[in-house]
Amino acid sequence: MAELRDPDHELIATAIRSRLKEFDDDYWLACDREHRFPWEFFDAMATDGWVGIAVPEEYGGGGRGVTEAAILLREVAASGAAMNGCTALHMNVFGLQPVMKYGNDRLKQEFLPRAASGDLHVAFAVTEPDAGTDTSRITTKAVRDGDDWRISGQKIWTSKALESSVALMLARTSPAPDDPKRRFEGLSLFLIDLDPDHVDIRPIPKAGRNAVATCETFYDDLPVAGWRLVGEEGKGFQHILAGLNPERVLIAAEAVGIGQAALRRAVDYASVRRVFDRPIGSNQALSHPLADSYARLEAAWEMTLIAGRRYDDGLSCGAEANTAKYLAADAGYQAADRAVQTHGGVGYAQEYHVERYWREARIMRLAPVSQEMSLNFIAQQVLGLPRSY
Repeated sequence: MAELRDPDHELIATAIRSRLKEFDDDYWLACDREHRFPWEFFDAMATDGWVGIAVPEEYGGGGRGVTEAAILLREVAASGAAMNGCTALHMNVFGLQPVMKYGNDRLKQEFLPRAASGDLHVAFAVTEPDAGTDTSRITTKAVRDGDDWRISGQKIWTSKALESSVALMLARTSPAPDDPKRRFEGLSLFLIDLDPDHVDIRPIPKAGRNAVATCETFYDDLPVAGWRLVGEEGKGFQHILAGLNPERVLIAAEAVGIGQAALRRAVDYASVRRVFDRPIGSNQALSHPLADSYARLEAAWEMTLIAGRRYDDGLSCGAEANTAKYLAADAGYQAADRAVQTHGGVGYAQEYHVERYWREARIMRLAPVSQEMSLNFIAQQVLGLPRSY
């Protein structure tokens, strides 16, 4: 991967790279195999201040932007940590953007410093089993209880719920209007406690990224203080949009990083593995796909930086963020798949690590938004084509 044009950014990348050397592929293989949260890694990143890189300085963070956060998470993924490392961090890194932008002073003062220091772990509770991509159809309800609220319902794909004490939750506080154009009205955003007396957390068995559990969460009459409402009642969907574009940028960075890790291992193996008295990397059937992956990863990274800079400069970045996520998810997965193919049969063995990259890179084409939904955004918002849904 080419050096970053900004010397300050290159210093950030170099410092992170140096810190991550103590967490090698064998560490991540063990965490994944044992379904063990990488506490040693998280604590090291928190101690060095990287967890709070994008939290404002007034709340104890680094005061940097999404661009610097993208550099952080690309380096984490590229170190071999892949999504096991990135998911351990990225809700602390960017997940509280709606609180930073719309939260009241008490929310900011109480939670942002703790998130920046790594003392507070945060989950994201939006998706529901019967709503999926159509967030307007969520049925988790928050009902008034004097000045406070009571929440009941179910969420799915709540990553890091086992380690987190709070979650950013979207719930319906009033029925959706009959007008389809207003279907996102009546949704409100809360920063809730994951109180075990009212919340049942169940890990979902899954193909990869097993060091960080993804969970179903069930809420039974969960009490929520009134001051835990983020922004305006009924405007939760609009508020949560503050975190969607940076999320796409950071997921793109992570996908590029996984692709880099896979490509590095594929090149190393292709350089030393000999068949028919020559290195297999001398065969264009292997070298051309790897060169193609390098080019695609470089292009995806440049698009990621463009999107991050636009967000940090306060410019519209929906088109750029969705384009970056789309390109990076495909490039990262393709690089991981090619790394497995380059290794041949041993690529399917855990000890060579590329099968882990392959399993984790697959997630990026599904979450946080599918490739098809990214294309829908570009088709409708950029090209002006009519909606299909």
